[in-house]
Amino acid sequence: MIECGSGRSWLLSLCLLLLPQLSVAEAGCRQLTATGNPEYPPYLWRDPHNPQVLIGANADLLKHLGESLGLKVDVRYGGPWSRAQEEVRTGRIDLLAGYFLTQARLQEMDFISPPFLHTPSVVWVRQDATFVYRGWADLKGLTGGTLVSNSHGQKFDDYANANLTLEAVPSARQAFEKLLHKRNDYVIYEQYPGMALARTLGMDKQLKVLEPPVSSEGLYLALSHDSPCNQPALREQLAQKMKEIASGPLPGQLLEKNLERWQQEQAGVPH
Repeated sequence: MIECGSGRSWLLSLCLLLLPQLSVAEAGCRQLTATGNPEYPPYLWRDPHNPQVLIGANADLLKHLGESLGLKVDVRYGGPWSRAQEEVRTGRIDLLAGYFLTQARLQEMDFISPPFLHTPSVVWVRQDATFVYRGWADLKGLTGGTLVSNSHGQKFDDYANANLTLEAVPSARQAFEKLLHKRNDYVIYEQYPGMALARTLGMDKQLKVLEPPVSSEGLYLALSHDSPCNQPALREQLAQKMKEIASGPLPGQLLEKNLERWQQEQAGVPH
């Protein structure tokens, strides 16, 4: 340990150089940046009044979590979903606000347990689709669509990599457009964001969801390994507070509130 009270001038000079850096680091960790999938209502979407900001149930929950710990959380647009993940992987943004847990992702980020919400991933098809679907095996031999760098849980990802043909595109809109142009037989995407997007794009009468879901996965907060704020004490605080929040009604309440908020926004109702 360096003792700044030492009489040696070189030690004093070194301390004077280090102290400002330390104070900047401490100040920086009172504020966290977060991002996520910008096509994910009612969980996350771009604020129509400020497109560089993400709003939704995940953003509201993360801000509540931050306030509980005396932290300010800035939930920003980090680009399409694949780029948003890269921004967090590299530490340019601290947190992902809603991430499915897989073994590969655990190598890149620290997941804050428990998950705060669960969301089903489903098979989307055209209304005129005729193939029988009862489970994963019925998708063999068909061409499906998905998003770049997206996951639908470790088990389904492993099965899909070994058995299915999935073509990845950057956005859900592109995936649905490929499906309607008959360039894919189906799309794997989360149910509620898909419903919201299809309604927005005027595709809801042309698409349908097949049962059962391919998976239902927990949404986690994920902290970049390269974030300067990623310290054991912060992870412990986040986990303790998330356990408290996830065991109560708040996540479900925020989901309902933001589903209504999204619907009003699409209907042009001021809020």
